[in-house]
Amino acid sequence: MSRKVILVDREDRQVGVMAKLEAHEKGLLHRAFSIFIFNSQGELLLQKRANCKYHTPGLWTNACCSHQVEGEDVQRGLNRRLKEEMGLDVTAFQKALVFLYRAKLDNGLTEHEFDHVYFAVSDDTPLPNPEEVSEWKYLPTETLKNDILESPHLYTPWFKQLLQPVLDKFHSNQFIYNK
Repeated sequence: MSRKVILVDREDRQVGVMAKLEAHEKGLLHRAFSIFIFNSQGELLLQKRANCKYHTPGLWTNACCSHQVEGEDVQRGLNRRLKEEMGLDVTAFQKALVFLYRAKLDNGLTEHEFDHVYFAVSDDTPLPNPEEVSEWKYLPTETLKNDILESPHLYTPWFKQLLQPVLDKFHSNQFIYNK
C-alpha cells in the first residue's frame, strides 16, 4: 500500500499527492477511476473484493477500481490496474461519466473520490489476482439490479451509486462494440 494518490480539488485539478491509506484516513478528495466490463451478451462482470483488502473486503463491485499514479495518463492506469486485478488486457475503453462521491466506511476510513468512470466490452476470461479478487462472475443487469435491491449490504457503496448511470450510458447507442 505504498502507492500515493493524487489529491485534487472539486474541479479535478491536482493539489498534491499523499499515501493512499493516509488519504482514506483523512477523507481527502483524490482522483480515482472505475472500470465496468460488459460481455457481448450485455452482462456485467463483477468481482468480489478479496478478504485481505483494507476496505470493503468481501463485497461485490465492478470489474476494477483504482487510482492513477502521478505522471501516469488515464489510459495507462486503466490498462495497468485491469491487468493487475483481473488479468484482462482491454484497450477500447469509453468514458461513461465523472462521479464525485464521499462514503464513510465501516472500518473508519472515508472514500472521497473524484472518480472517472469507464466501460468496455470483453469476452475474455478473467484471471484475477487472489490478493485483489476472491470471486468473479458475469450477471445479466436486471438480475444484478434485483439482487442489489434485495441485498444491498453485499455491494460496495460506489458501485450501487454508479450502476444505473453506467447502464444508461452503455445502452445509449453511444458505444460501439467491435468484435
